[in-house]
Amino acid sequence: MTTDSINGRGNTALNLSQTTLGIELGSTRIKAVLLDRNHLPLASGSFQWENKLVNGLWTYSMAAVRTGIQSCFADLAAAVQRKFSIPLTTTGAIGISGMMHGYLPFDREGRQLAEFRTWRNTMTGPAAQELTQRFSFNIPQRWSIAHLYQAILNGESHVKELNYLTTLAGYIHWQLTGQRVLGIGEASGMFPIDSTTLDYDAAMVRTFDRLIAPLGLPWKLRDVLPQVLPAGQFAGTLTPQGALLLDPTGTLCSGIPCVPPEGDAGTGMVATNSVRICTGNVSAGTSDFAMIVADRPVGLHREIDMVTTPAGQPVAMVHCNNCTSDINDWAALLAEFAQAIGAPQNPDALFTLLFQKALEGDPDCGGLLSYNYISGEQITNLDTGRPVFLRSPNSRFTLANFMRAHLLSALATLKLGLDILLQEEHLSVTKLYGHGGFFKTPQVGQRILSAATGTEVSVMKTAGEGGPYGMALLCAFALWKKPGETLEDYLDQQVFAQAKSVSVRASQEEIEGFCQFLSRYRAAFSVERAAAETIKEEI
Repeated sequence: MTTDSINGRGNTALNLSQTTLGIELGSTRIKAVLLDRNHLPLASGSFQWENKLVNGLWTYSMAAVRTGIQSCFADLAAAVQRKFSIPLTTTGAIGISGMMHGYLPFDREGRQLAEFRTWRNTMTGPAAQELTQRFSFNIPQRWSIAHLYQAILNGESHVKELNYLTTLAGYIHWQLTGQRVLGIGEASGMFPIDSTTLDYDAAMVRTFDRLIAPLGLPWKLRDVLPQVLPAGQFAGTLTPQGALLLDPTGTLCSGIPCVPPEGDAGTGMVATNSVRICTGNVSAGTSDFAMIVADRPVGLHREIDMVTTPAGQPVAMVHCNNCTSDINDWAALLAEFAQAIGAPQNPDALFTLLFQKALEGDPDCGGLLSYNYISGEQITNLDTGRPVFLRSPNSRFTLANFMRAHLLSALATLKLGLDILLQEEHLSVTKLYGHGGFFKTPQVGQRILSAATGTEVSVMKTAGEGGPYGMALLCAFALWKKPGETLEDYLDQQVFAQAKSVSVRASQEEIEGFCQFLSRYRAAFSVERAAAETIKEEI
């Protein structure tokens, strides 16, 4: 299945079998990235989408999933055709990534039993609390096991018919290959992982089975969970049906090797070369999360999730449901104003202007406060959220302070969790990388994150490709690793040895300003809680 042609520069033959394809289903965009043998992006495709609040649940329909991946692949194929004058008929390997966690249950015939419940839902509090106590291990509300147990507690009839429970990435991989598997990093967001056995924690599996035994359900936990696979292995090949699912035109060939599907947290770690012990990364977009590869066990904290790298190393994770959505809404309002006065703005240019303006603000935002809670947050124990902007009569109410307050607010909840890891647990972090839309404007997001953490923050040139780039790198690792080579060494020596990055460190004044902002943020949090309790969702 080798396809050769002359590329768009007219001087190098492109062998499609020496490329890798990563596809990631993010919260606002599905994106595909095709890499060459040197791990450099050749082409990309994308499709915009958005979750919907349906009957009180954040969800995506599976019809939208299919439409989205087909549109994204078609966009990628068109880019390859334009640039290289060849159809995208094959690739060396394919990998699927997606938003971690959530709930996708199926019966024996493969019928979906309930709506897809995404990571954004915060309606599994009783289940998460009880499982955390029984496991002596933090189980966040968005984890698949919390959703499953909450469905059991709710008496939802479909749990009796359950035959397979998976995530979004696991579902797509299943449809493409017929294989019910997950990469270990993605699996660690379904159920706790034992990093010594590279599998689900056996003692906790037994505990869960004993817990539900009195209900007489016709399955045990391992019966319904996907098989766990670490990075570097293959997990089936693209079936003829799977090829048509990706490419209904029939141009894409079947038989392409597929690697275990991973979550967006794991692909973010790979994309930023943050899989080695004592490295960390922050992904900031619709949601934000920090991942620090732990050098020792971390105590039980409700704010901290313990997951793994795609190779199975333990990772301390701080996950926040809310990051840039509130900023996006304010930017849309300002864009509407610009349109109204006859000065329409390009969206990218407007975001750049507003982000850069934030650096002109006072380090503590001049007394302004913002809570960016579009949805609930486990870290601050809120099941629902309401965006709130606050100021006192004496606050310095300028555009610069207004924007800075929203940028600091986007990372405030994340900082609450990071303070536990860095100040209470004293985890070591030798490198901290940022990626995602929050860091798109040069240096601005980096400087705000550096002010939050007090550490230097780096952004790689390739990090703009994000999770699908990381997924394509996991394909490359499976295809081209040397015997015995670890994922950490492969990334260090084969991928990122010559990588270019930009590093930024906030000034002491900026660090102190963030601390002052956070002090006010904590002190006034009862306002956000009251808003969530008293302002009901409009129909």
